[in-house]
Amino acid sequence: MRRVLVGCALGGVTLLAALTPLATAPAARADESADLYLVTLSGPGTAGYRGDLSDSDYRTALVAEQDATLAQLGVDDPTYRWTTALNGVAVELTPEQASDAGNLSGVVRVEHNSRRRVAGISAATAGGATPAARSAAPSASAVAGGGVSGGRGTVIGVIDTGVSPGTPALGVSTTLGRLPSSFSGSCEPAEGWPDDTCNDKIVAANWFVEGFGADNLRSGATLSPRDDVGHGTQVASVAAGNRHVTALASGDRLGTFSGAAPDARLAIYKACWSAPDPEDDGCSTADLVSAVDAAVSDGVDVLNLSVASAPGQDTLDLALLGAAERDTFVTAAAGNSSSRTGYQEPWVTTVAASSGPDRTGALRLPGRAAIPGILTAHALPASARIVLAGDIPAPGHRRSEARLCAPGSLDAARAAGTIVVCARGSVARVDKSAAVDLADGVGMVLVNAVGESLSTDFHSVPTLHVKAADGKRLHRAVHSSPRVTGRFVHTPGAAGPTAMMPWSGSGSADALVVKPDLTAPGFGLLAASTPASDGSRWTLLSGTSGAAARVSGLAARIRSAHPRWSASRVRSALMTGSRSAAGQPSSLRQGAGIVKPLKGAAPGLAYDLSPTAYRRALEQGSDYSRLNLPSVQRRVPARGTVITRRVTNVGHRAMYFSSSASGFDHHQVTVRPAAIKIAPGETRSFRIRVTRAGVNASPDSGWVTWRGANGTRVRIPVVLTR
Repeated sequence: MRRVLVGCALGGVTLLAALTPLATAPAARADESADLYLVTLSGPGTAGYRGDLSDSDYRTALVAEQDATLAQLGVDDPTYRWTTALNGVAVELTPEQASDAGNLSGVVRVEHNSRRRVAGISAATAGGATPAARSAAPSASAVAGGGVSGGRGTVIGVIDTGVSPGTPALGVSTTLGRLPSSFSGSCEPAEGWPDDTCNDKIVAANWFVEGFGADNLRSGATLSPRDDVGHGTQVASVAAGNRHVTALASGDRLGTFSGAAPDARLAIYKACWSAPDPEDDGCSTADLVSAVDAAVSDGVDVLNLSVASAPGQDTLDLALLGAAERDTFVTAAAGNSSSRTGYQEPWVTTVAASSGPDRTGALRLPGRAAIPGILTAHALPASARIVLAGDIPAPGHRRSEARLCAPGSLDAARAAGTIVVCARGSVARVDKSAAVDLADGVGMVLVNAVGESLSTDFHSVPTLHVKAADGKRLHRAVHSSPRVTGRFVHTPGAAGPTAMMPWSGSGSADALVVKPDLTAPGFGLLAASTPASDGSRWTLLSGTSGAAARVSGLAARIRSAHPRWSASRVRSALMTGSRSAAGQPSSLRQGAGIVKPLKGAAPGLAYDLSPTAYRRALEQGSDYSRLNLPSVQRRVPARGTVITRRVTNVGHRAMYFSSSASGFDHHQVTVRPAAIKIAPGETRSFRIRVTRAGVNASPDSGWVTWRGANGTRVRIPVVLTR
């Protein structure tokens, strides 16, 4: 499948049966006007319950409450029950019943089941590609660094399109350590997924399809945890793929691969599916919530959700709150539309994307300026003549078809031995290079239309992807001479420092907390995938899904190194040690900044927060900016404001720290006390006093930093609005 998902974590027998998806299509509805709704009842699930009842007794009480609600609606059995991450059901209702449900005592939300996209932009591994096509510059997908465990003893839950077993990146490893006793997940046998498919690396696998509908799947989709399209495998491998795996395709070496947490285990929850029309691919919210509920019940340490978010708070957000209340580190992708980032809630670590491995290149033209772009090539051809695809249509094909390098549209007699210039659009990018290869071309220049972003793919011939303006320059050069030649060259470093990707989700001045929380590389990441027609199991992944997976892996590594640390302390360590992206963009674009490779997990100070604080703030309607988050977003009234935060010494000795505020253009910001001496385990409060520098001060962002006597830097982003 060339086009993949684009976008852009219980004890009672009755409840367990309700959580297990059926392997058959739902029965026909008695009332064809009925549809699936998500009904959330008041109170937390067992993960957030802090009362006197045992988990079992509390769960029994939740089920009884759900049954009473269903009885009032005249419904016998729900499609799903949720009692761990939240208290609710997914149930078939008519519009009238749904309206009635919203008026029932104890019901806090009634939401129509909807469909989301995954948040990755994946390169399809084209069938028939030659070894030269698989020639991305070798790069490791891992975040290397000594001093921190590779995630040993942790389990990362991945809610996505499933997983493709058999890839070396996810095979049995001797470095995983013991499976945590607190983890209770299992692998459910299913179609194409025998009992022994799971291994010591993949320790749980389940699937949820009732919300999407088994009748809505494309032909060939499997009702099992098996990945039909590749995205889930890519995310899982970037997060926790085995270390030092040689990536090969058709005998060609792509590089040496490692996941961000190579010693972590994986629990797979397939909730995203492919439909006959790729435009209908996606993840049902009912299935996603069920996957979150199962992952929290199983006891994952980290939960990764690389799925687009909906505007406003919804049932999925509340399920993720339950995960946070179980002290699970929750990671979500910020989205790929350059608009407002998803997952605006403070209990989710939302991740934006920065540039990834350096794949810059150029087409050098004799006596002319080089044409820059993204070069996916390893073995480069010698200098060759450059031809415009629209000038060499095959017999029976229109120039407009040839211009787009549609399959079979190029005349091999005129394309052979040349670098062919193709326009982007209508045809999949990798199919264009396959068409050039079929016509015996030795390279391709892929030209964007105005406003399109550059991509990185595995191509059938060495390919330079260029912007629209550079494509126009190349067209003029070819038109000026009938036999223009050129050659591809790698230009390492031409892209400059790591920068934010322009399509990555951005924060908003009217948000309640700083989002995204932080940024990670999310462009051109080498990743394992489902097998292509030529047997290759590798691809290049771009999107905030890859960035989120990197952060999930890093979180697992910190949890492994510090098993007693809370999820909020782990997030603090990742955020306070981040660095600014190139150009020092606002925190509304980058959050705390680009996460650094881990050379140790010694942040010095941590911003700690009880898992119970989120629900208290939610139910009391409190200002989220008052939570002890490792970031601040606050509206500043004319009289100014004071923000309080607490830091805890997580080191092993007493330390002096000095404070500073920097980067603010329109506000005066001071931190008191200016310095502290803080003992190991001690917590100290400090205040950030903010006043406007003028009557009409604009929105502003900057940093509050604590520096230790040993050089430790602990920095948080501060966004100030009107």
